[in-house]
Amino acid sequence: MTTFDHLFFTVFTAFKTRFKQKANSIALFYISALQIALVFVSGVFIATFLTKMNASTISSDKAWILFAIISFIIHIQNWLKYNGKTRKVLNAKFNRSKPSKHNLSLLLSLPFVCVLLGVILLQSF
Repeated sequence: MTTFDHLFFTVFTAFKTRFKQKANSIALFYISALQIALVFVSGVFIATFLTKMNASTISSDKAWILFAIISFIIHIQNWLKYNGKTRKVLNAKFNRSKPSKHNLSLLLSLPFVCVLLGVILLQSF
């Protein structure tokens, strides 16, 4: 199991007690938002680095279109992975392993911190 699988099931189990039917949707939205935020931060970092090195890269419009396509692919990939039989198999593996103690408020603030860091880097661009 990957780190994202562990984070997904940590959020899933935390919200399963409060929201029985929506726990999977909440965890799916969280893991997609986290991965998209990480792609955003890394893309802005690479764009800023290449601009400072005076390297000619793709235009800003094309980069935003590429980011939107990658975001869509990430969400569809997570939706396929964490619905149905694959989620049940991963959930069984997660329940057999040691329960990981993650701070839920820290986990939920992680995508916002990534976006904030990306916006700060984007300002120096």
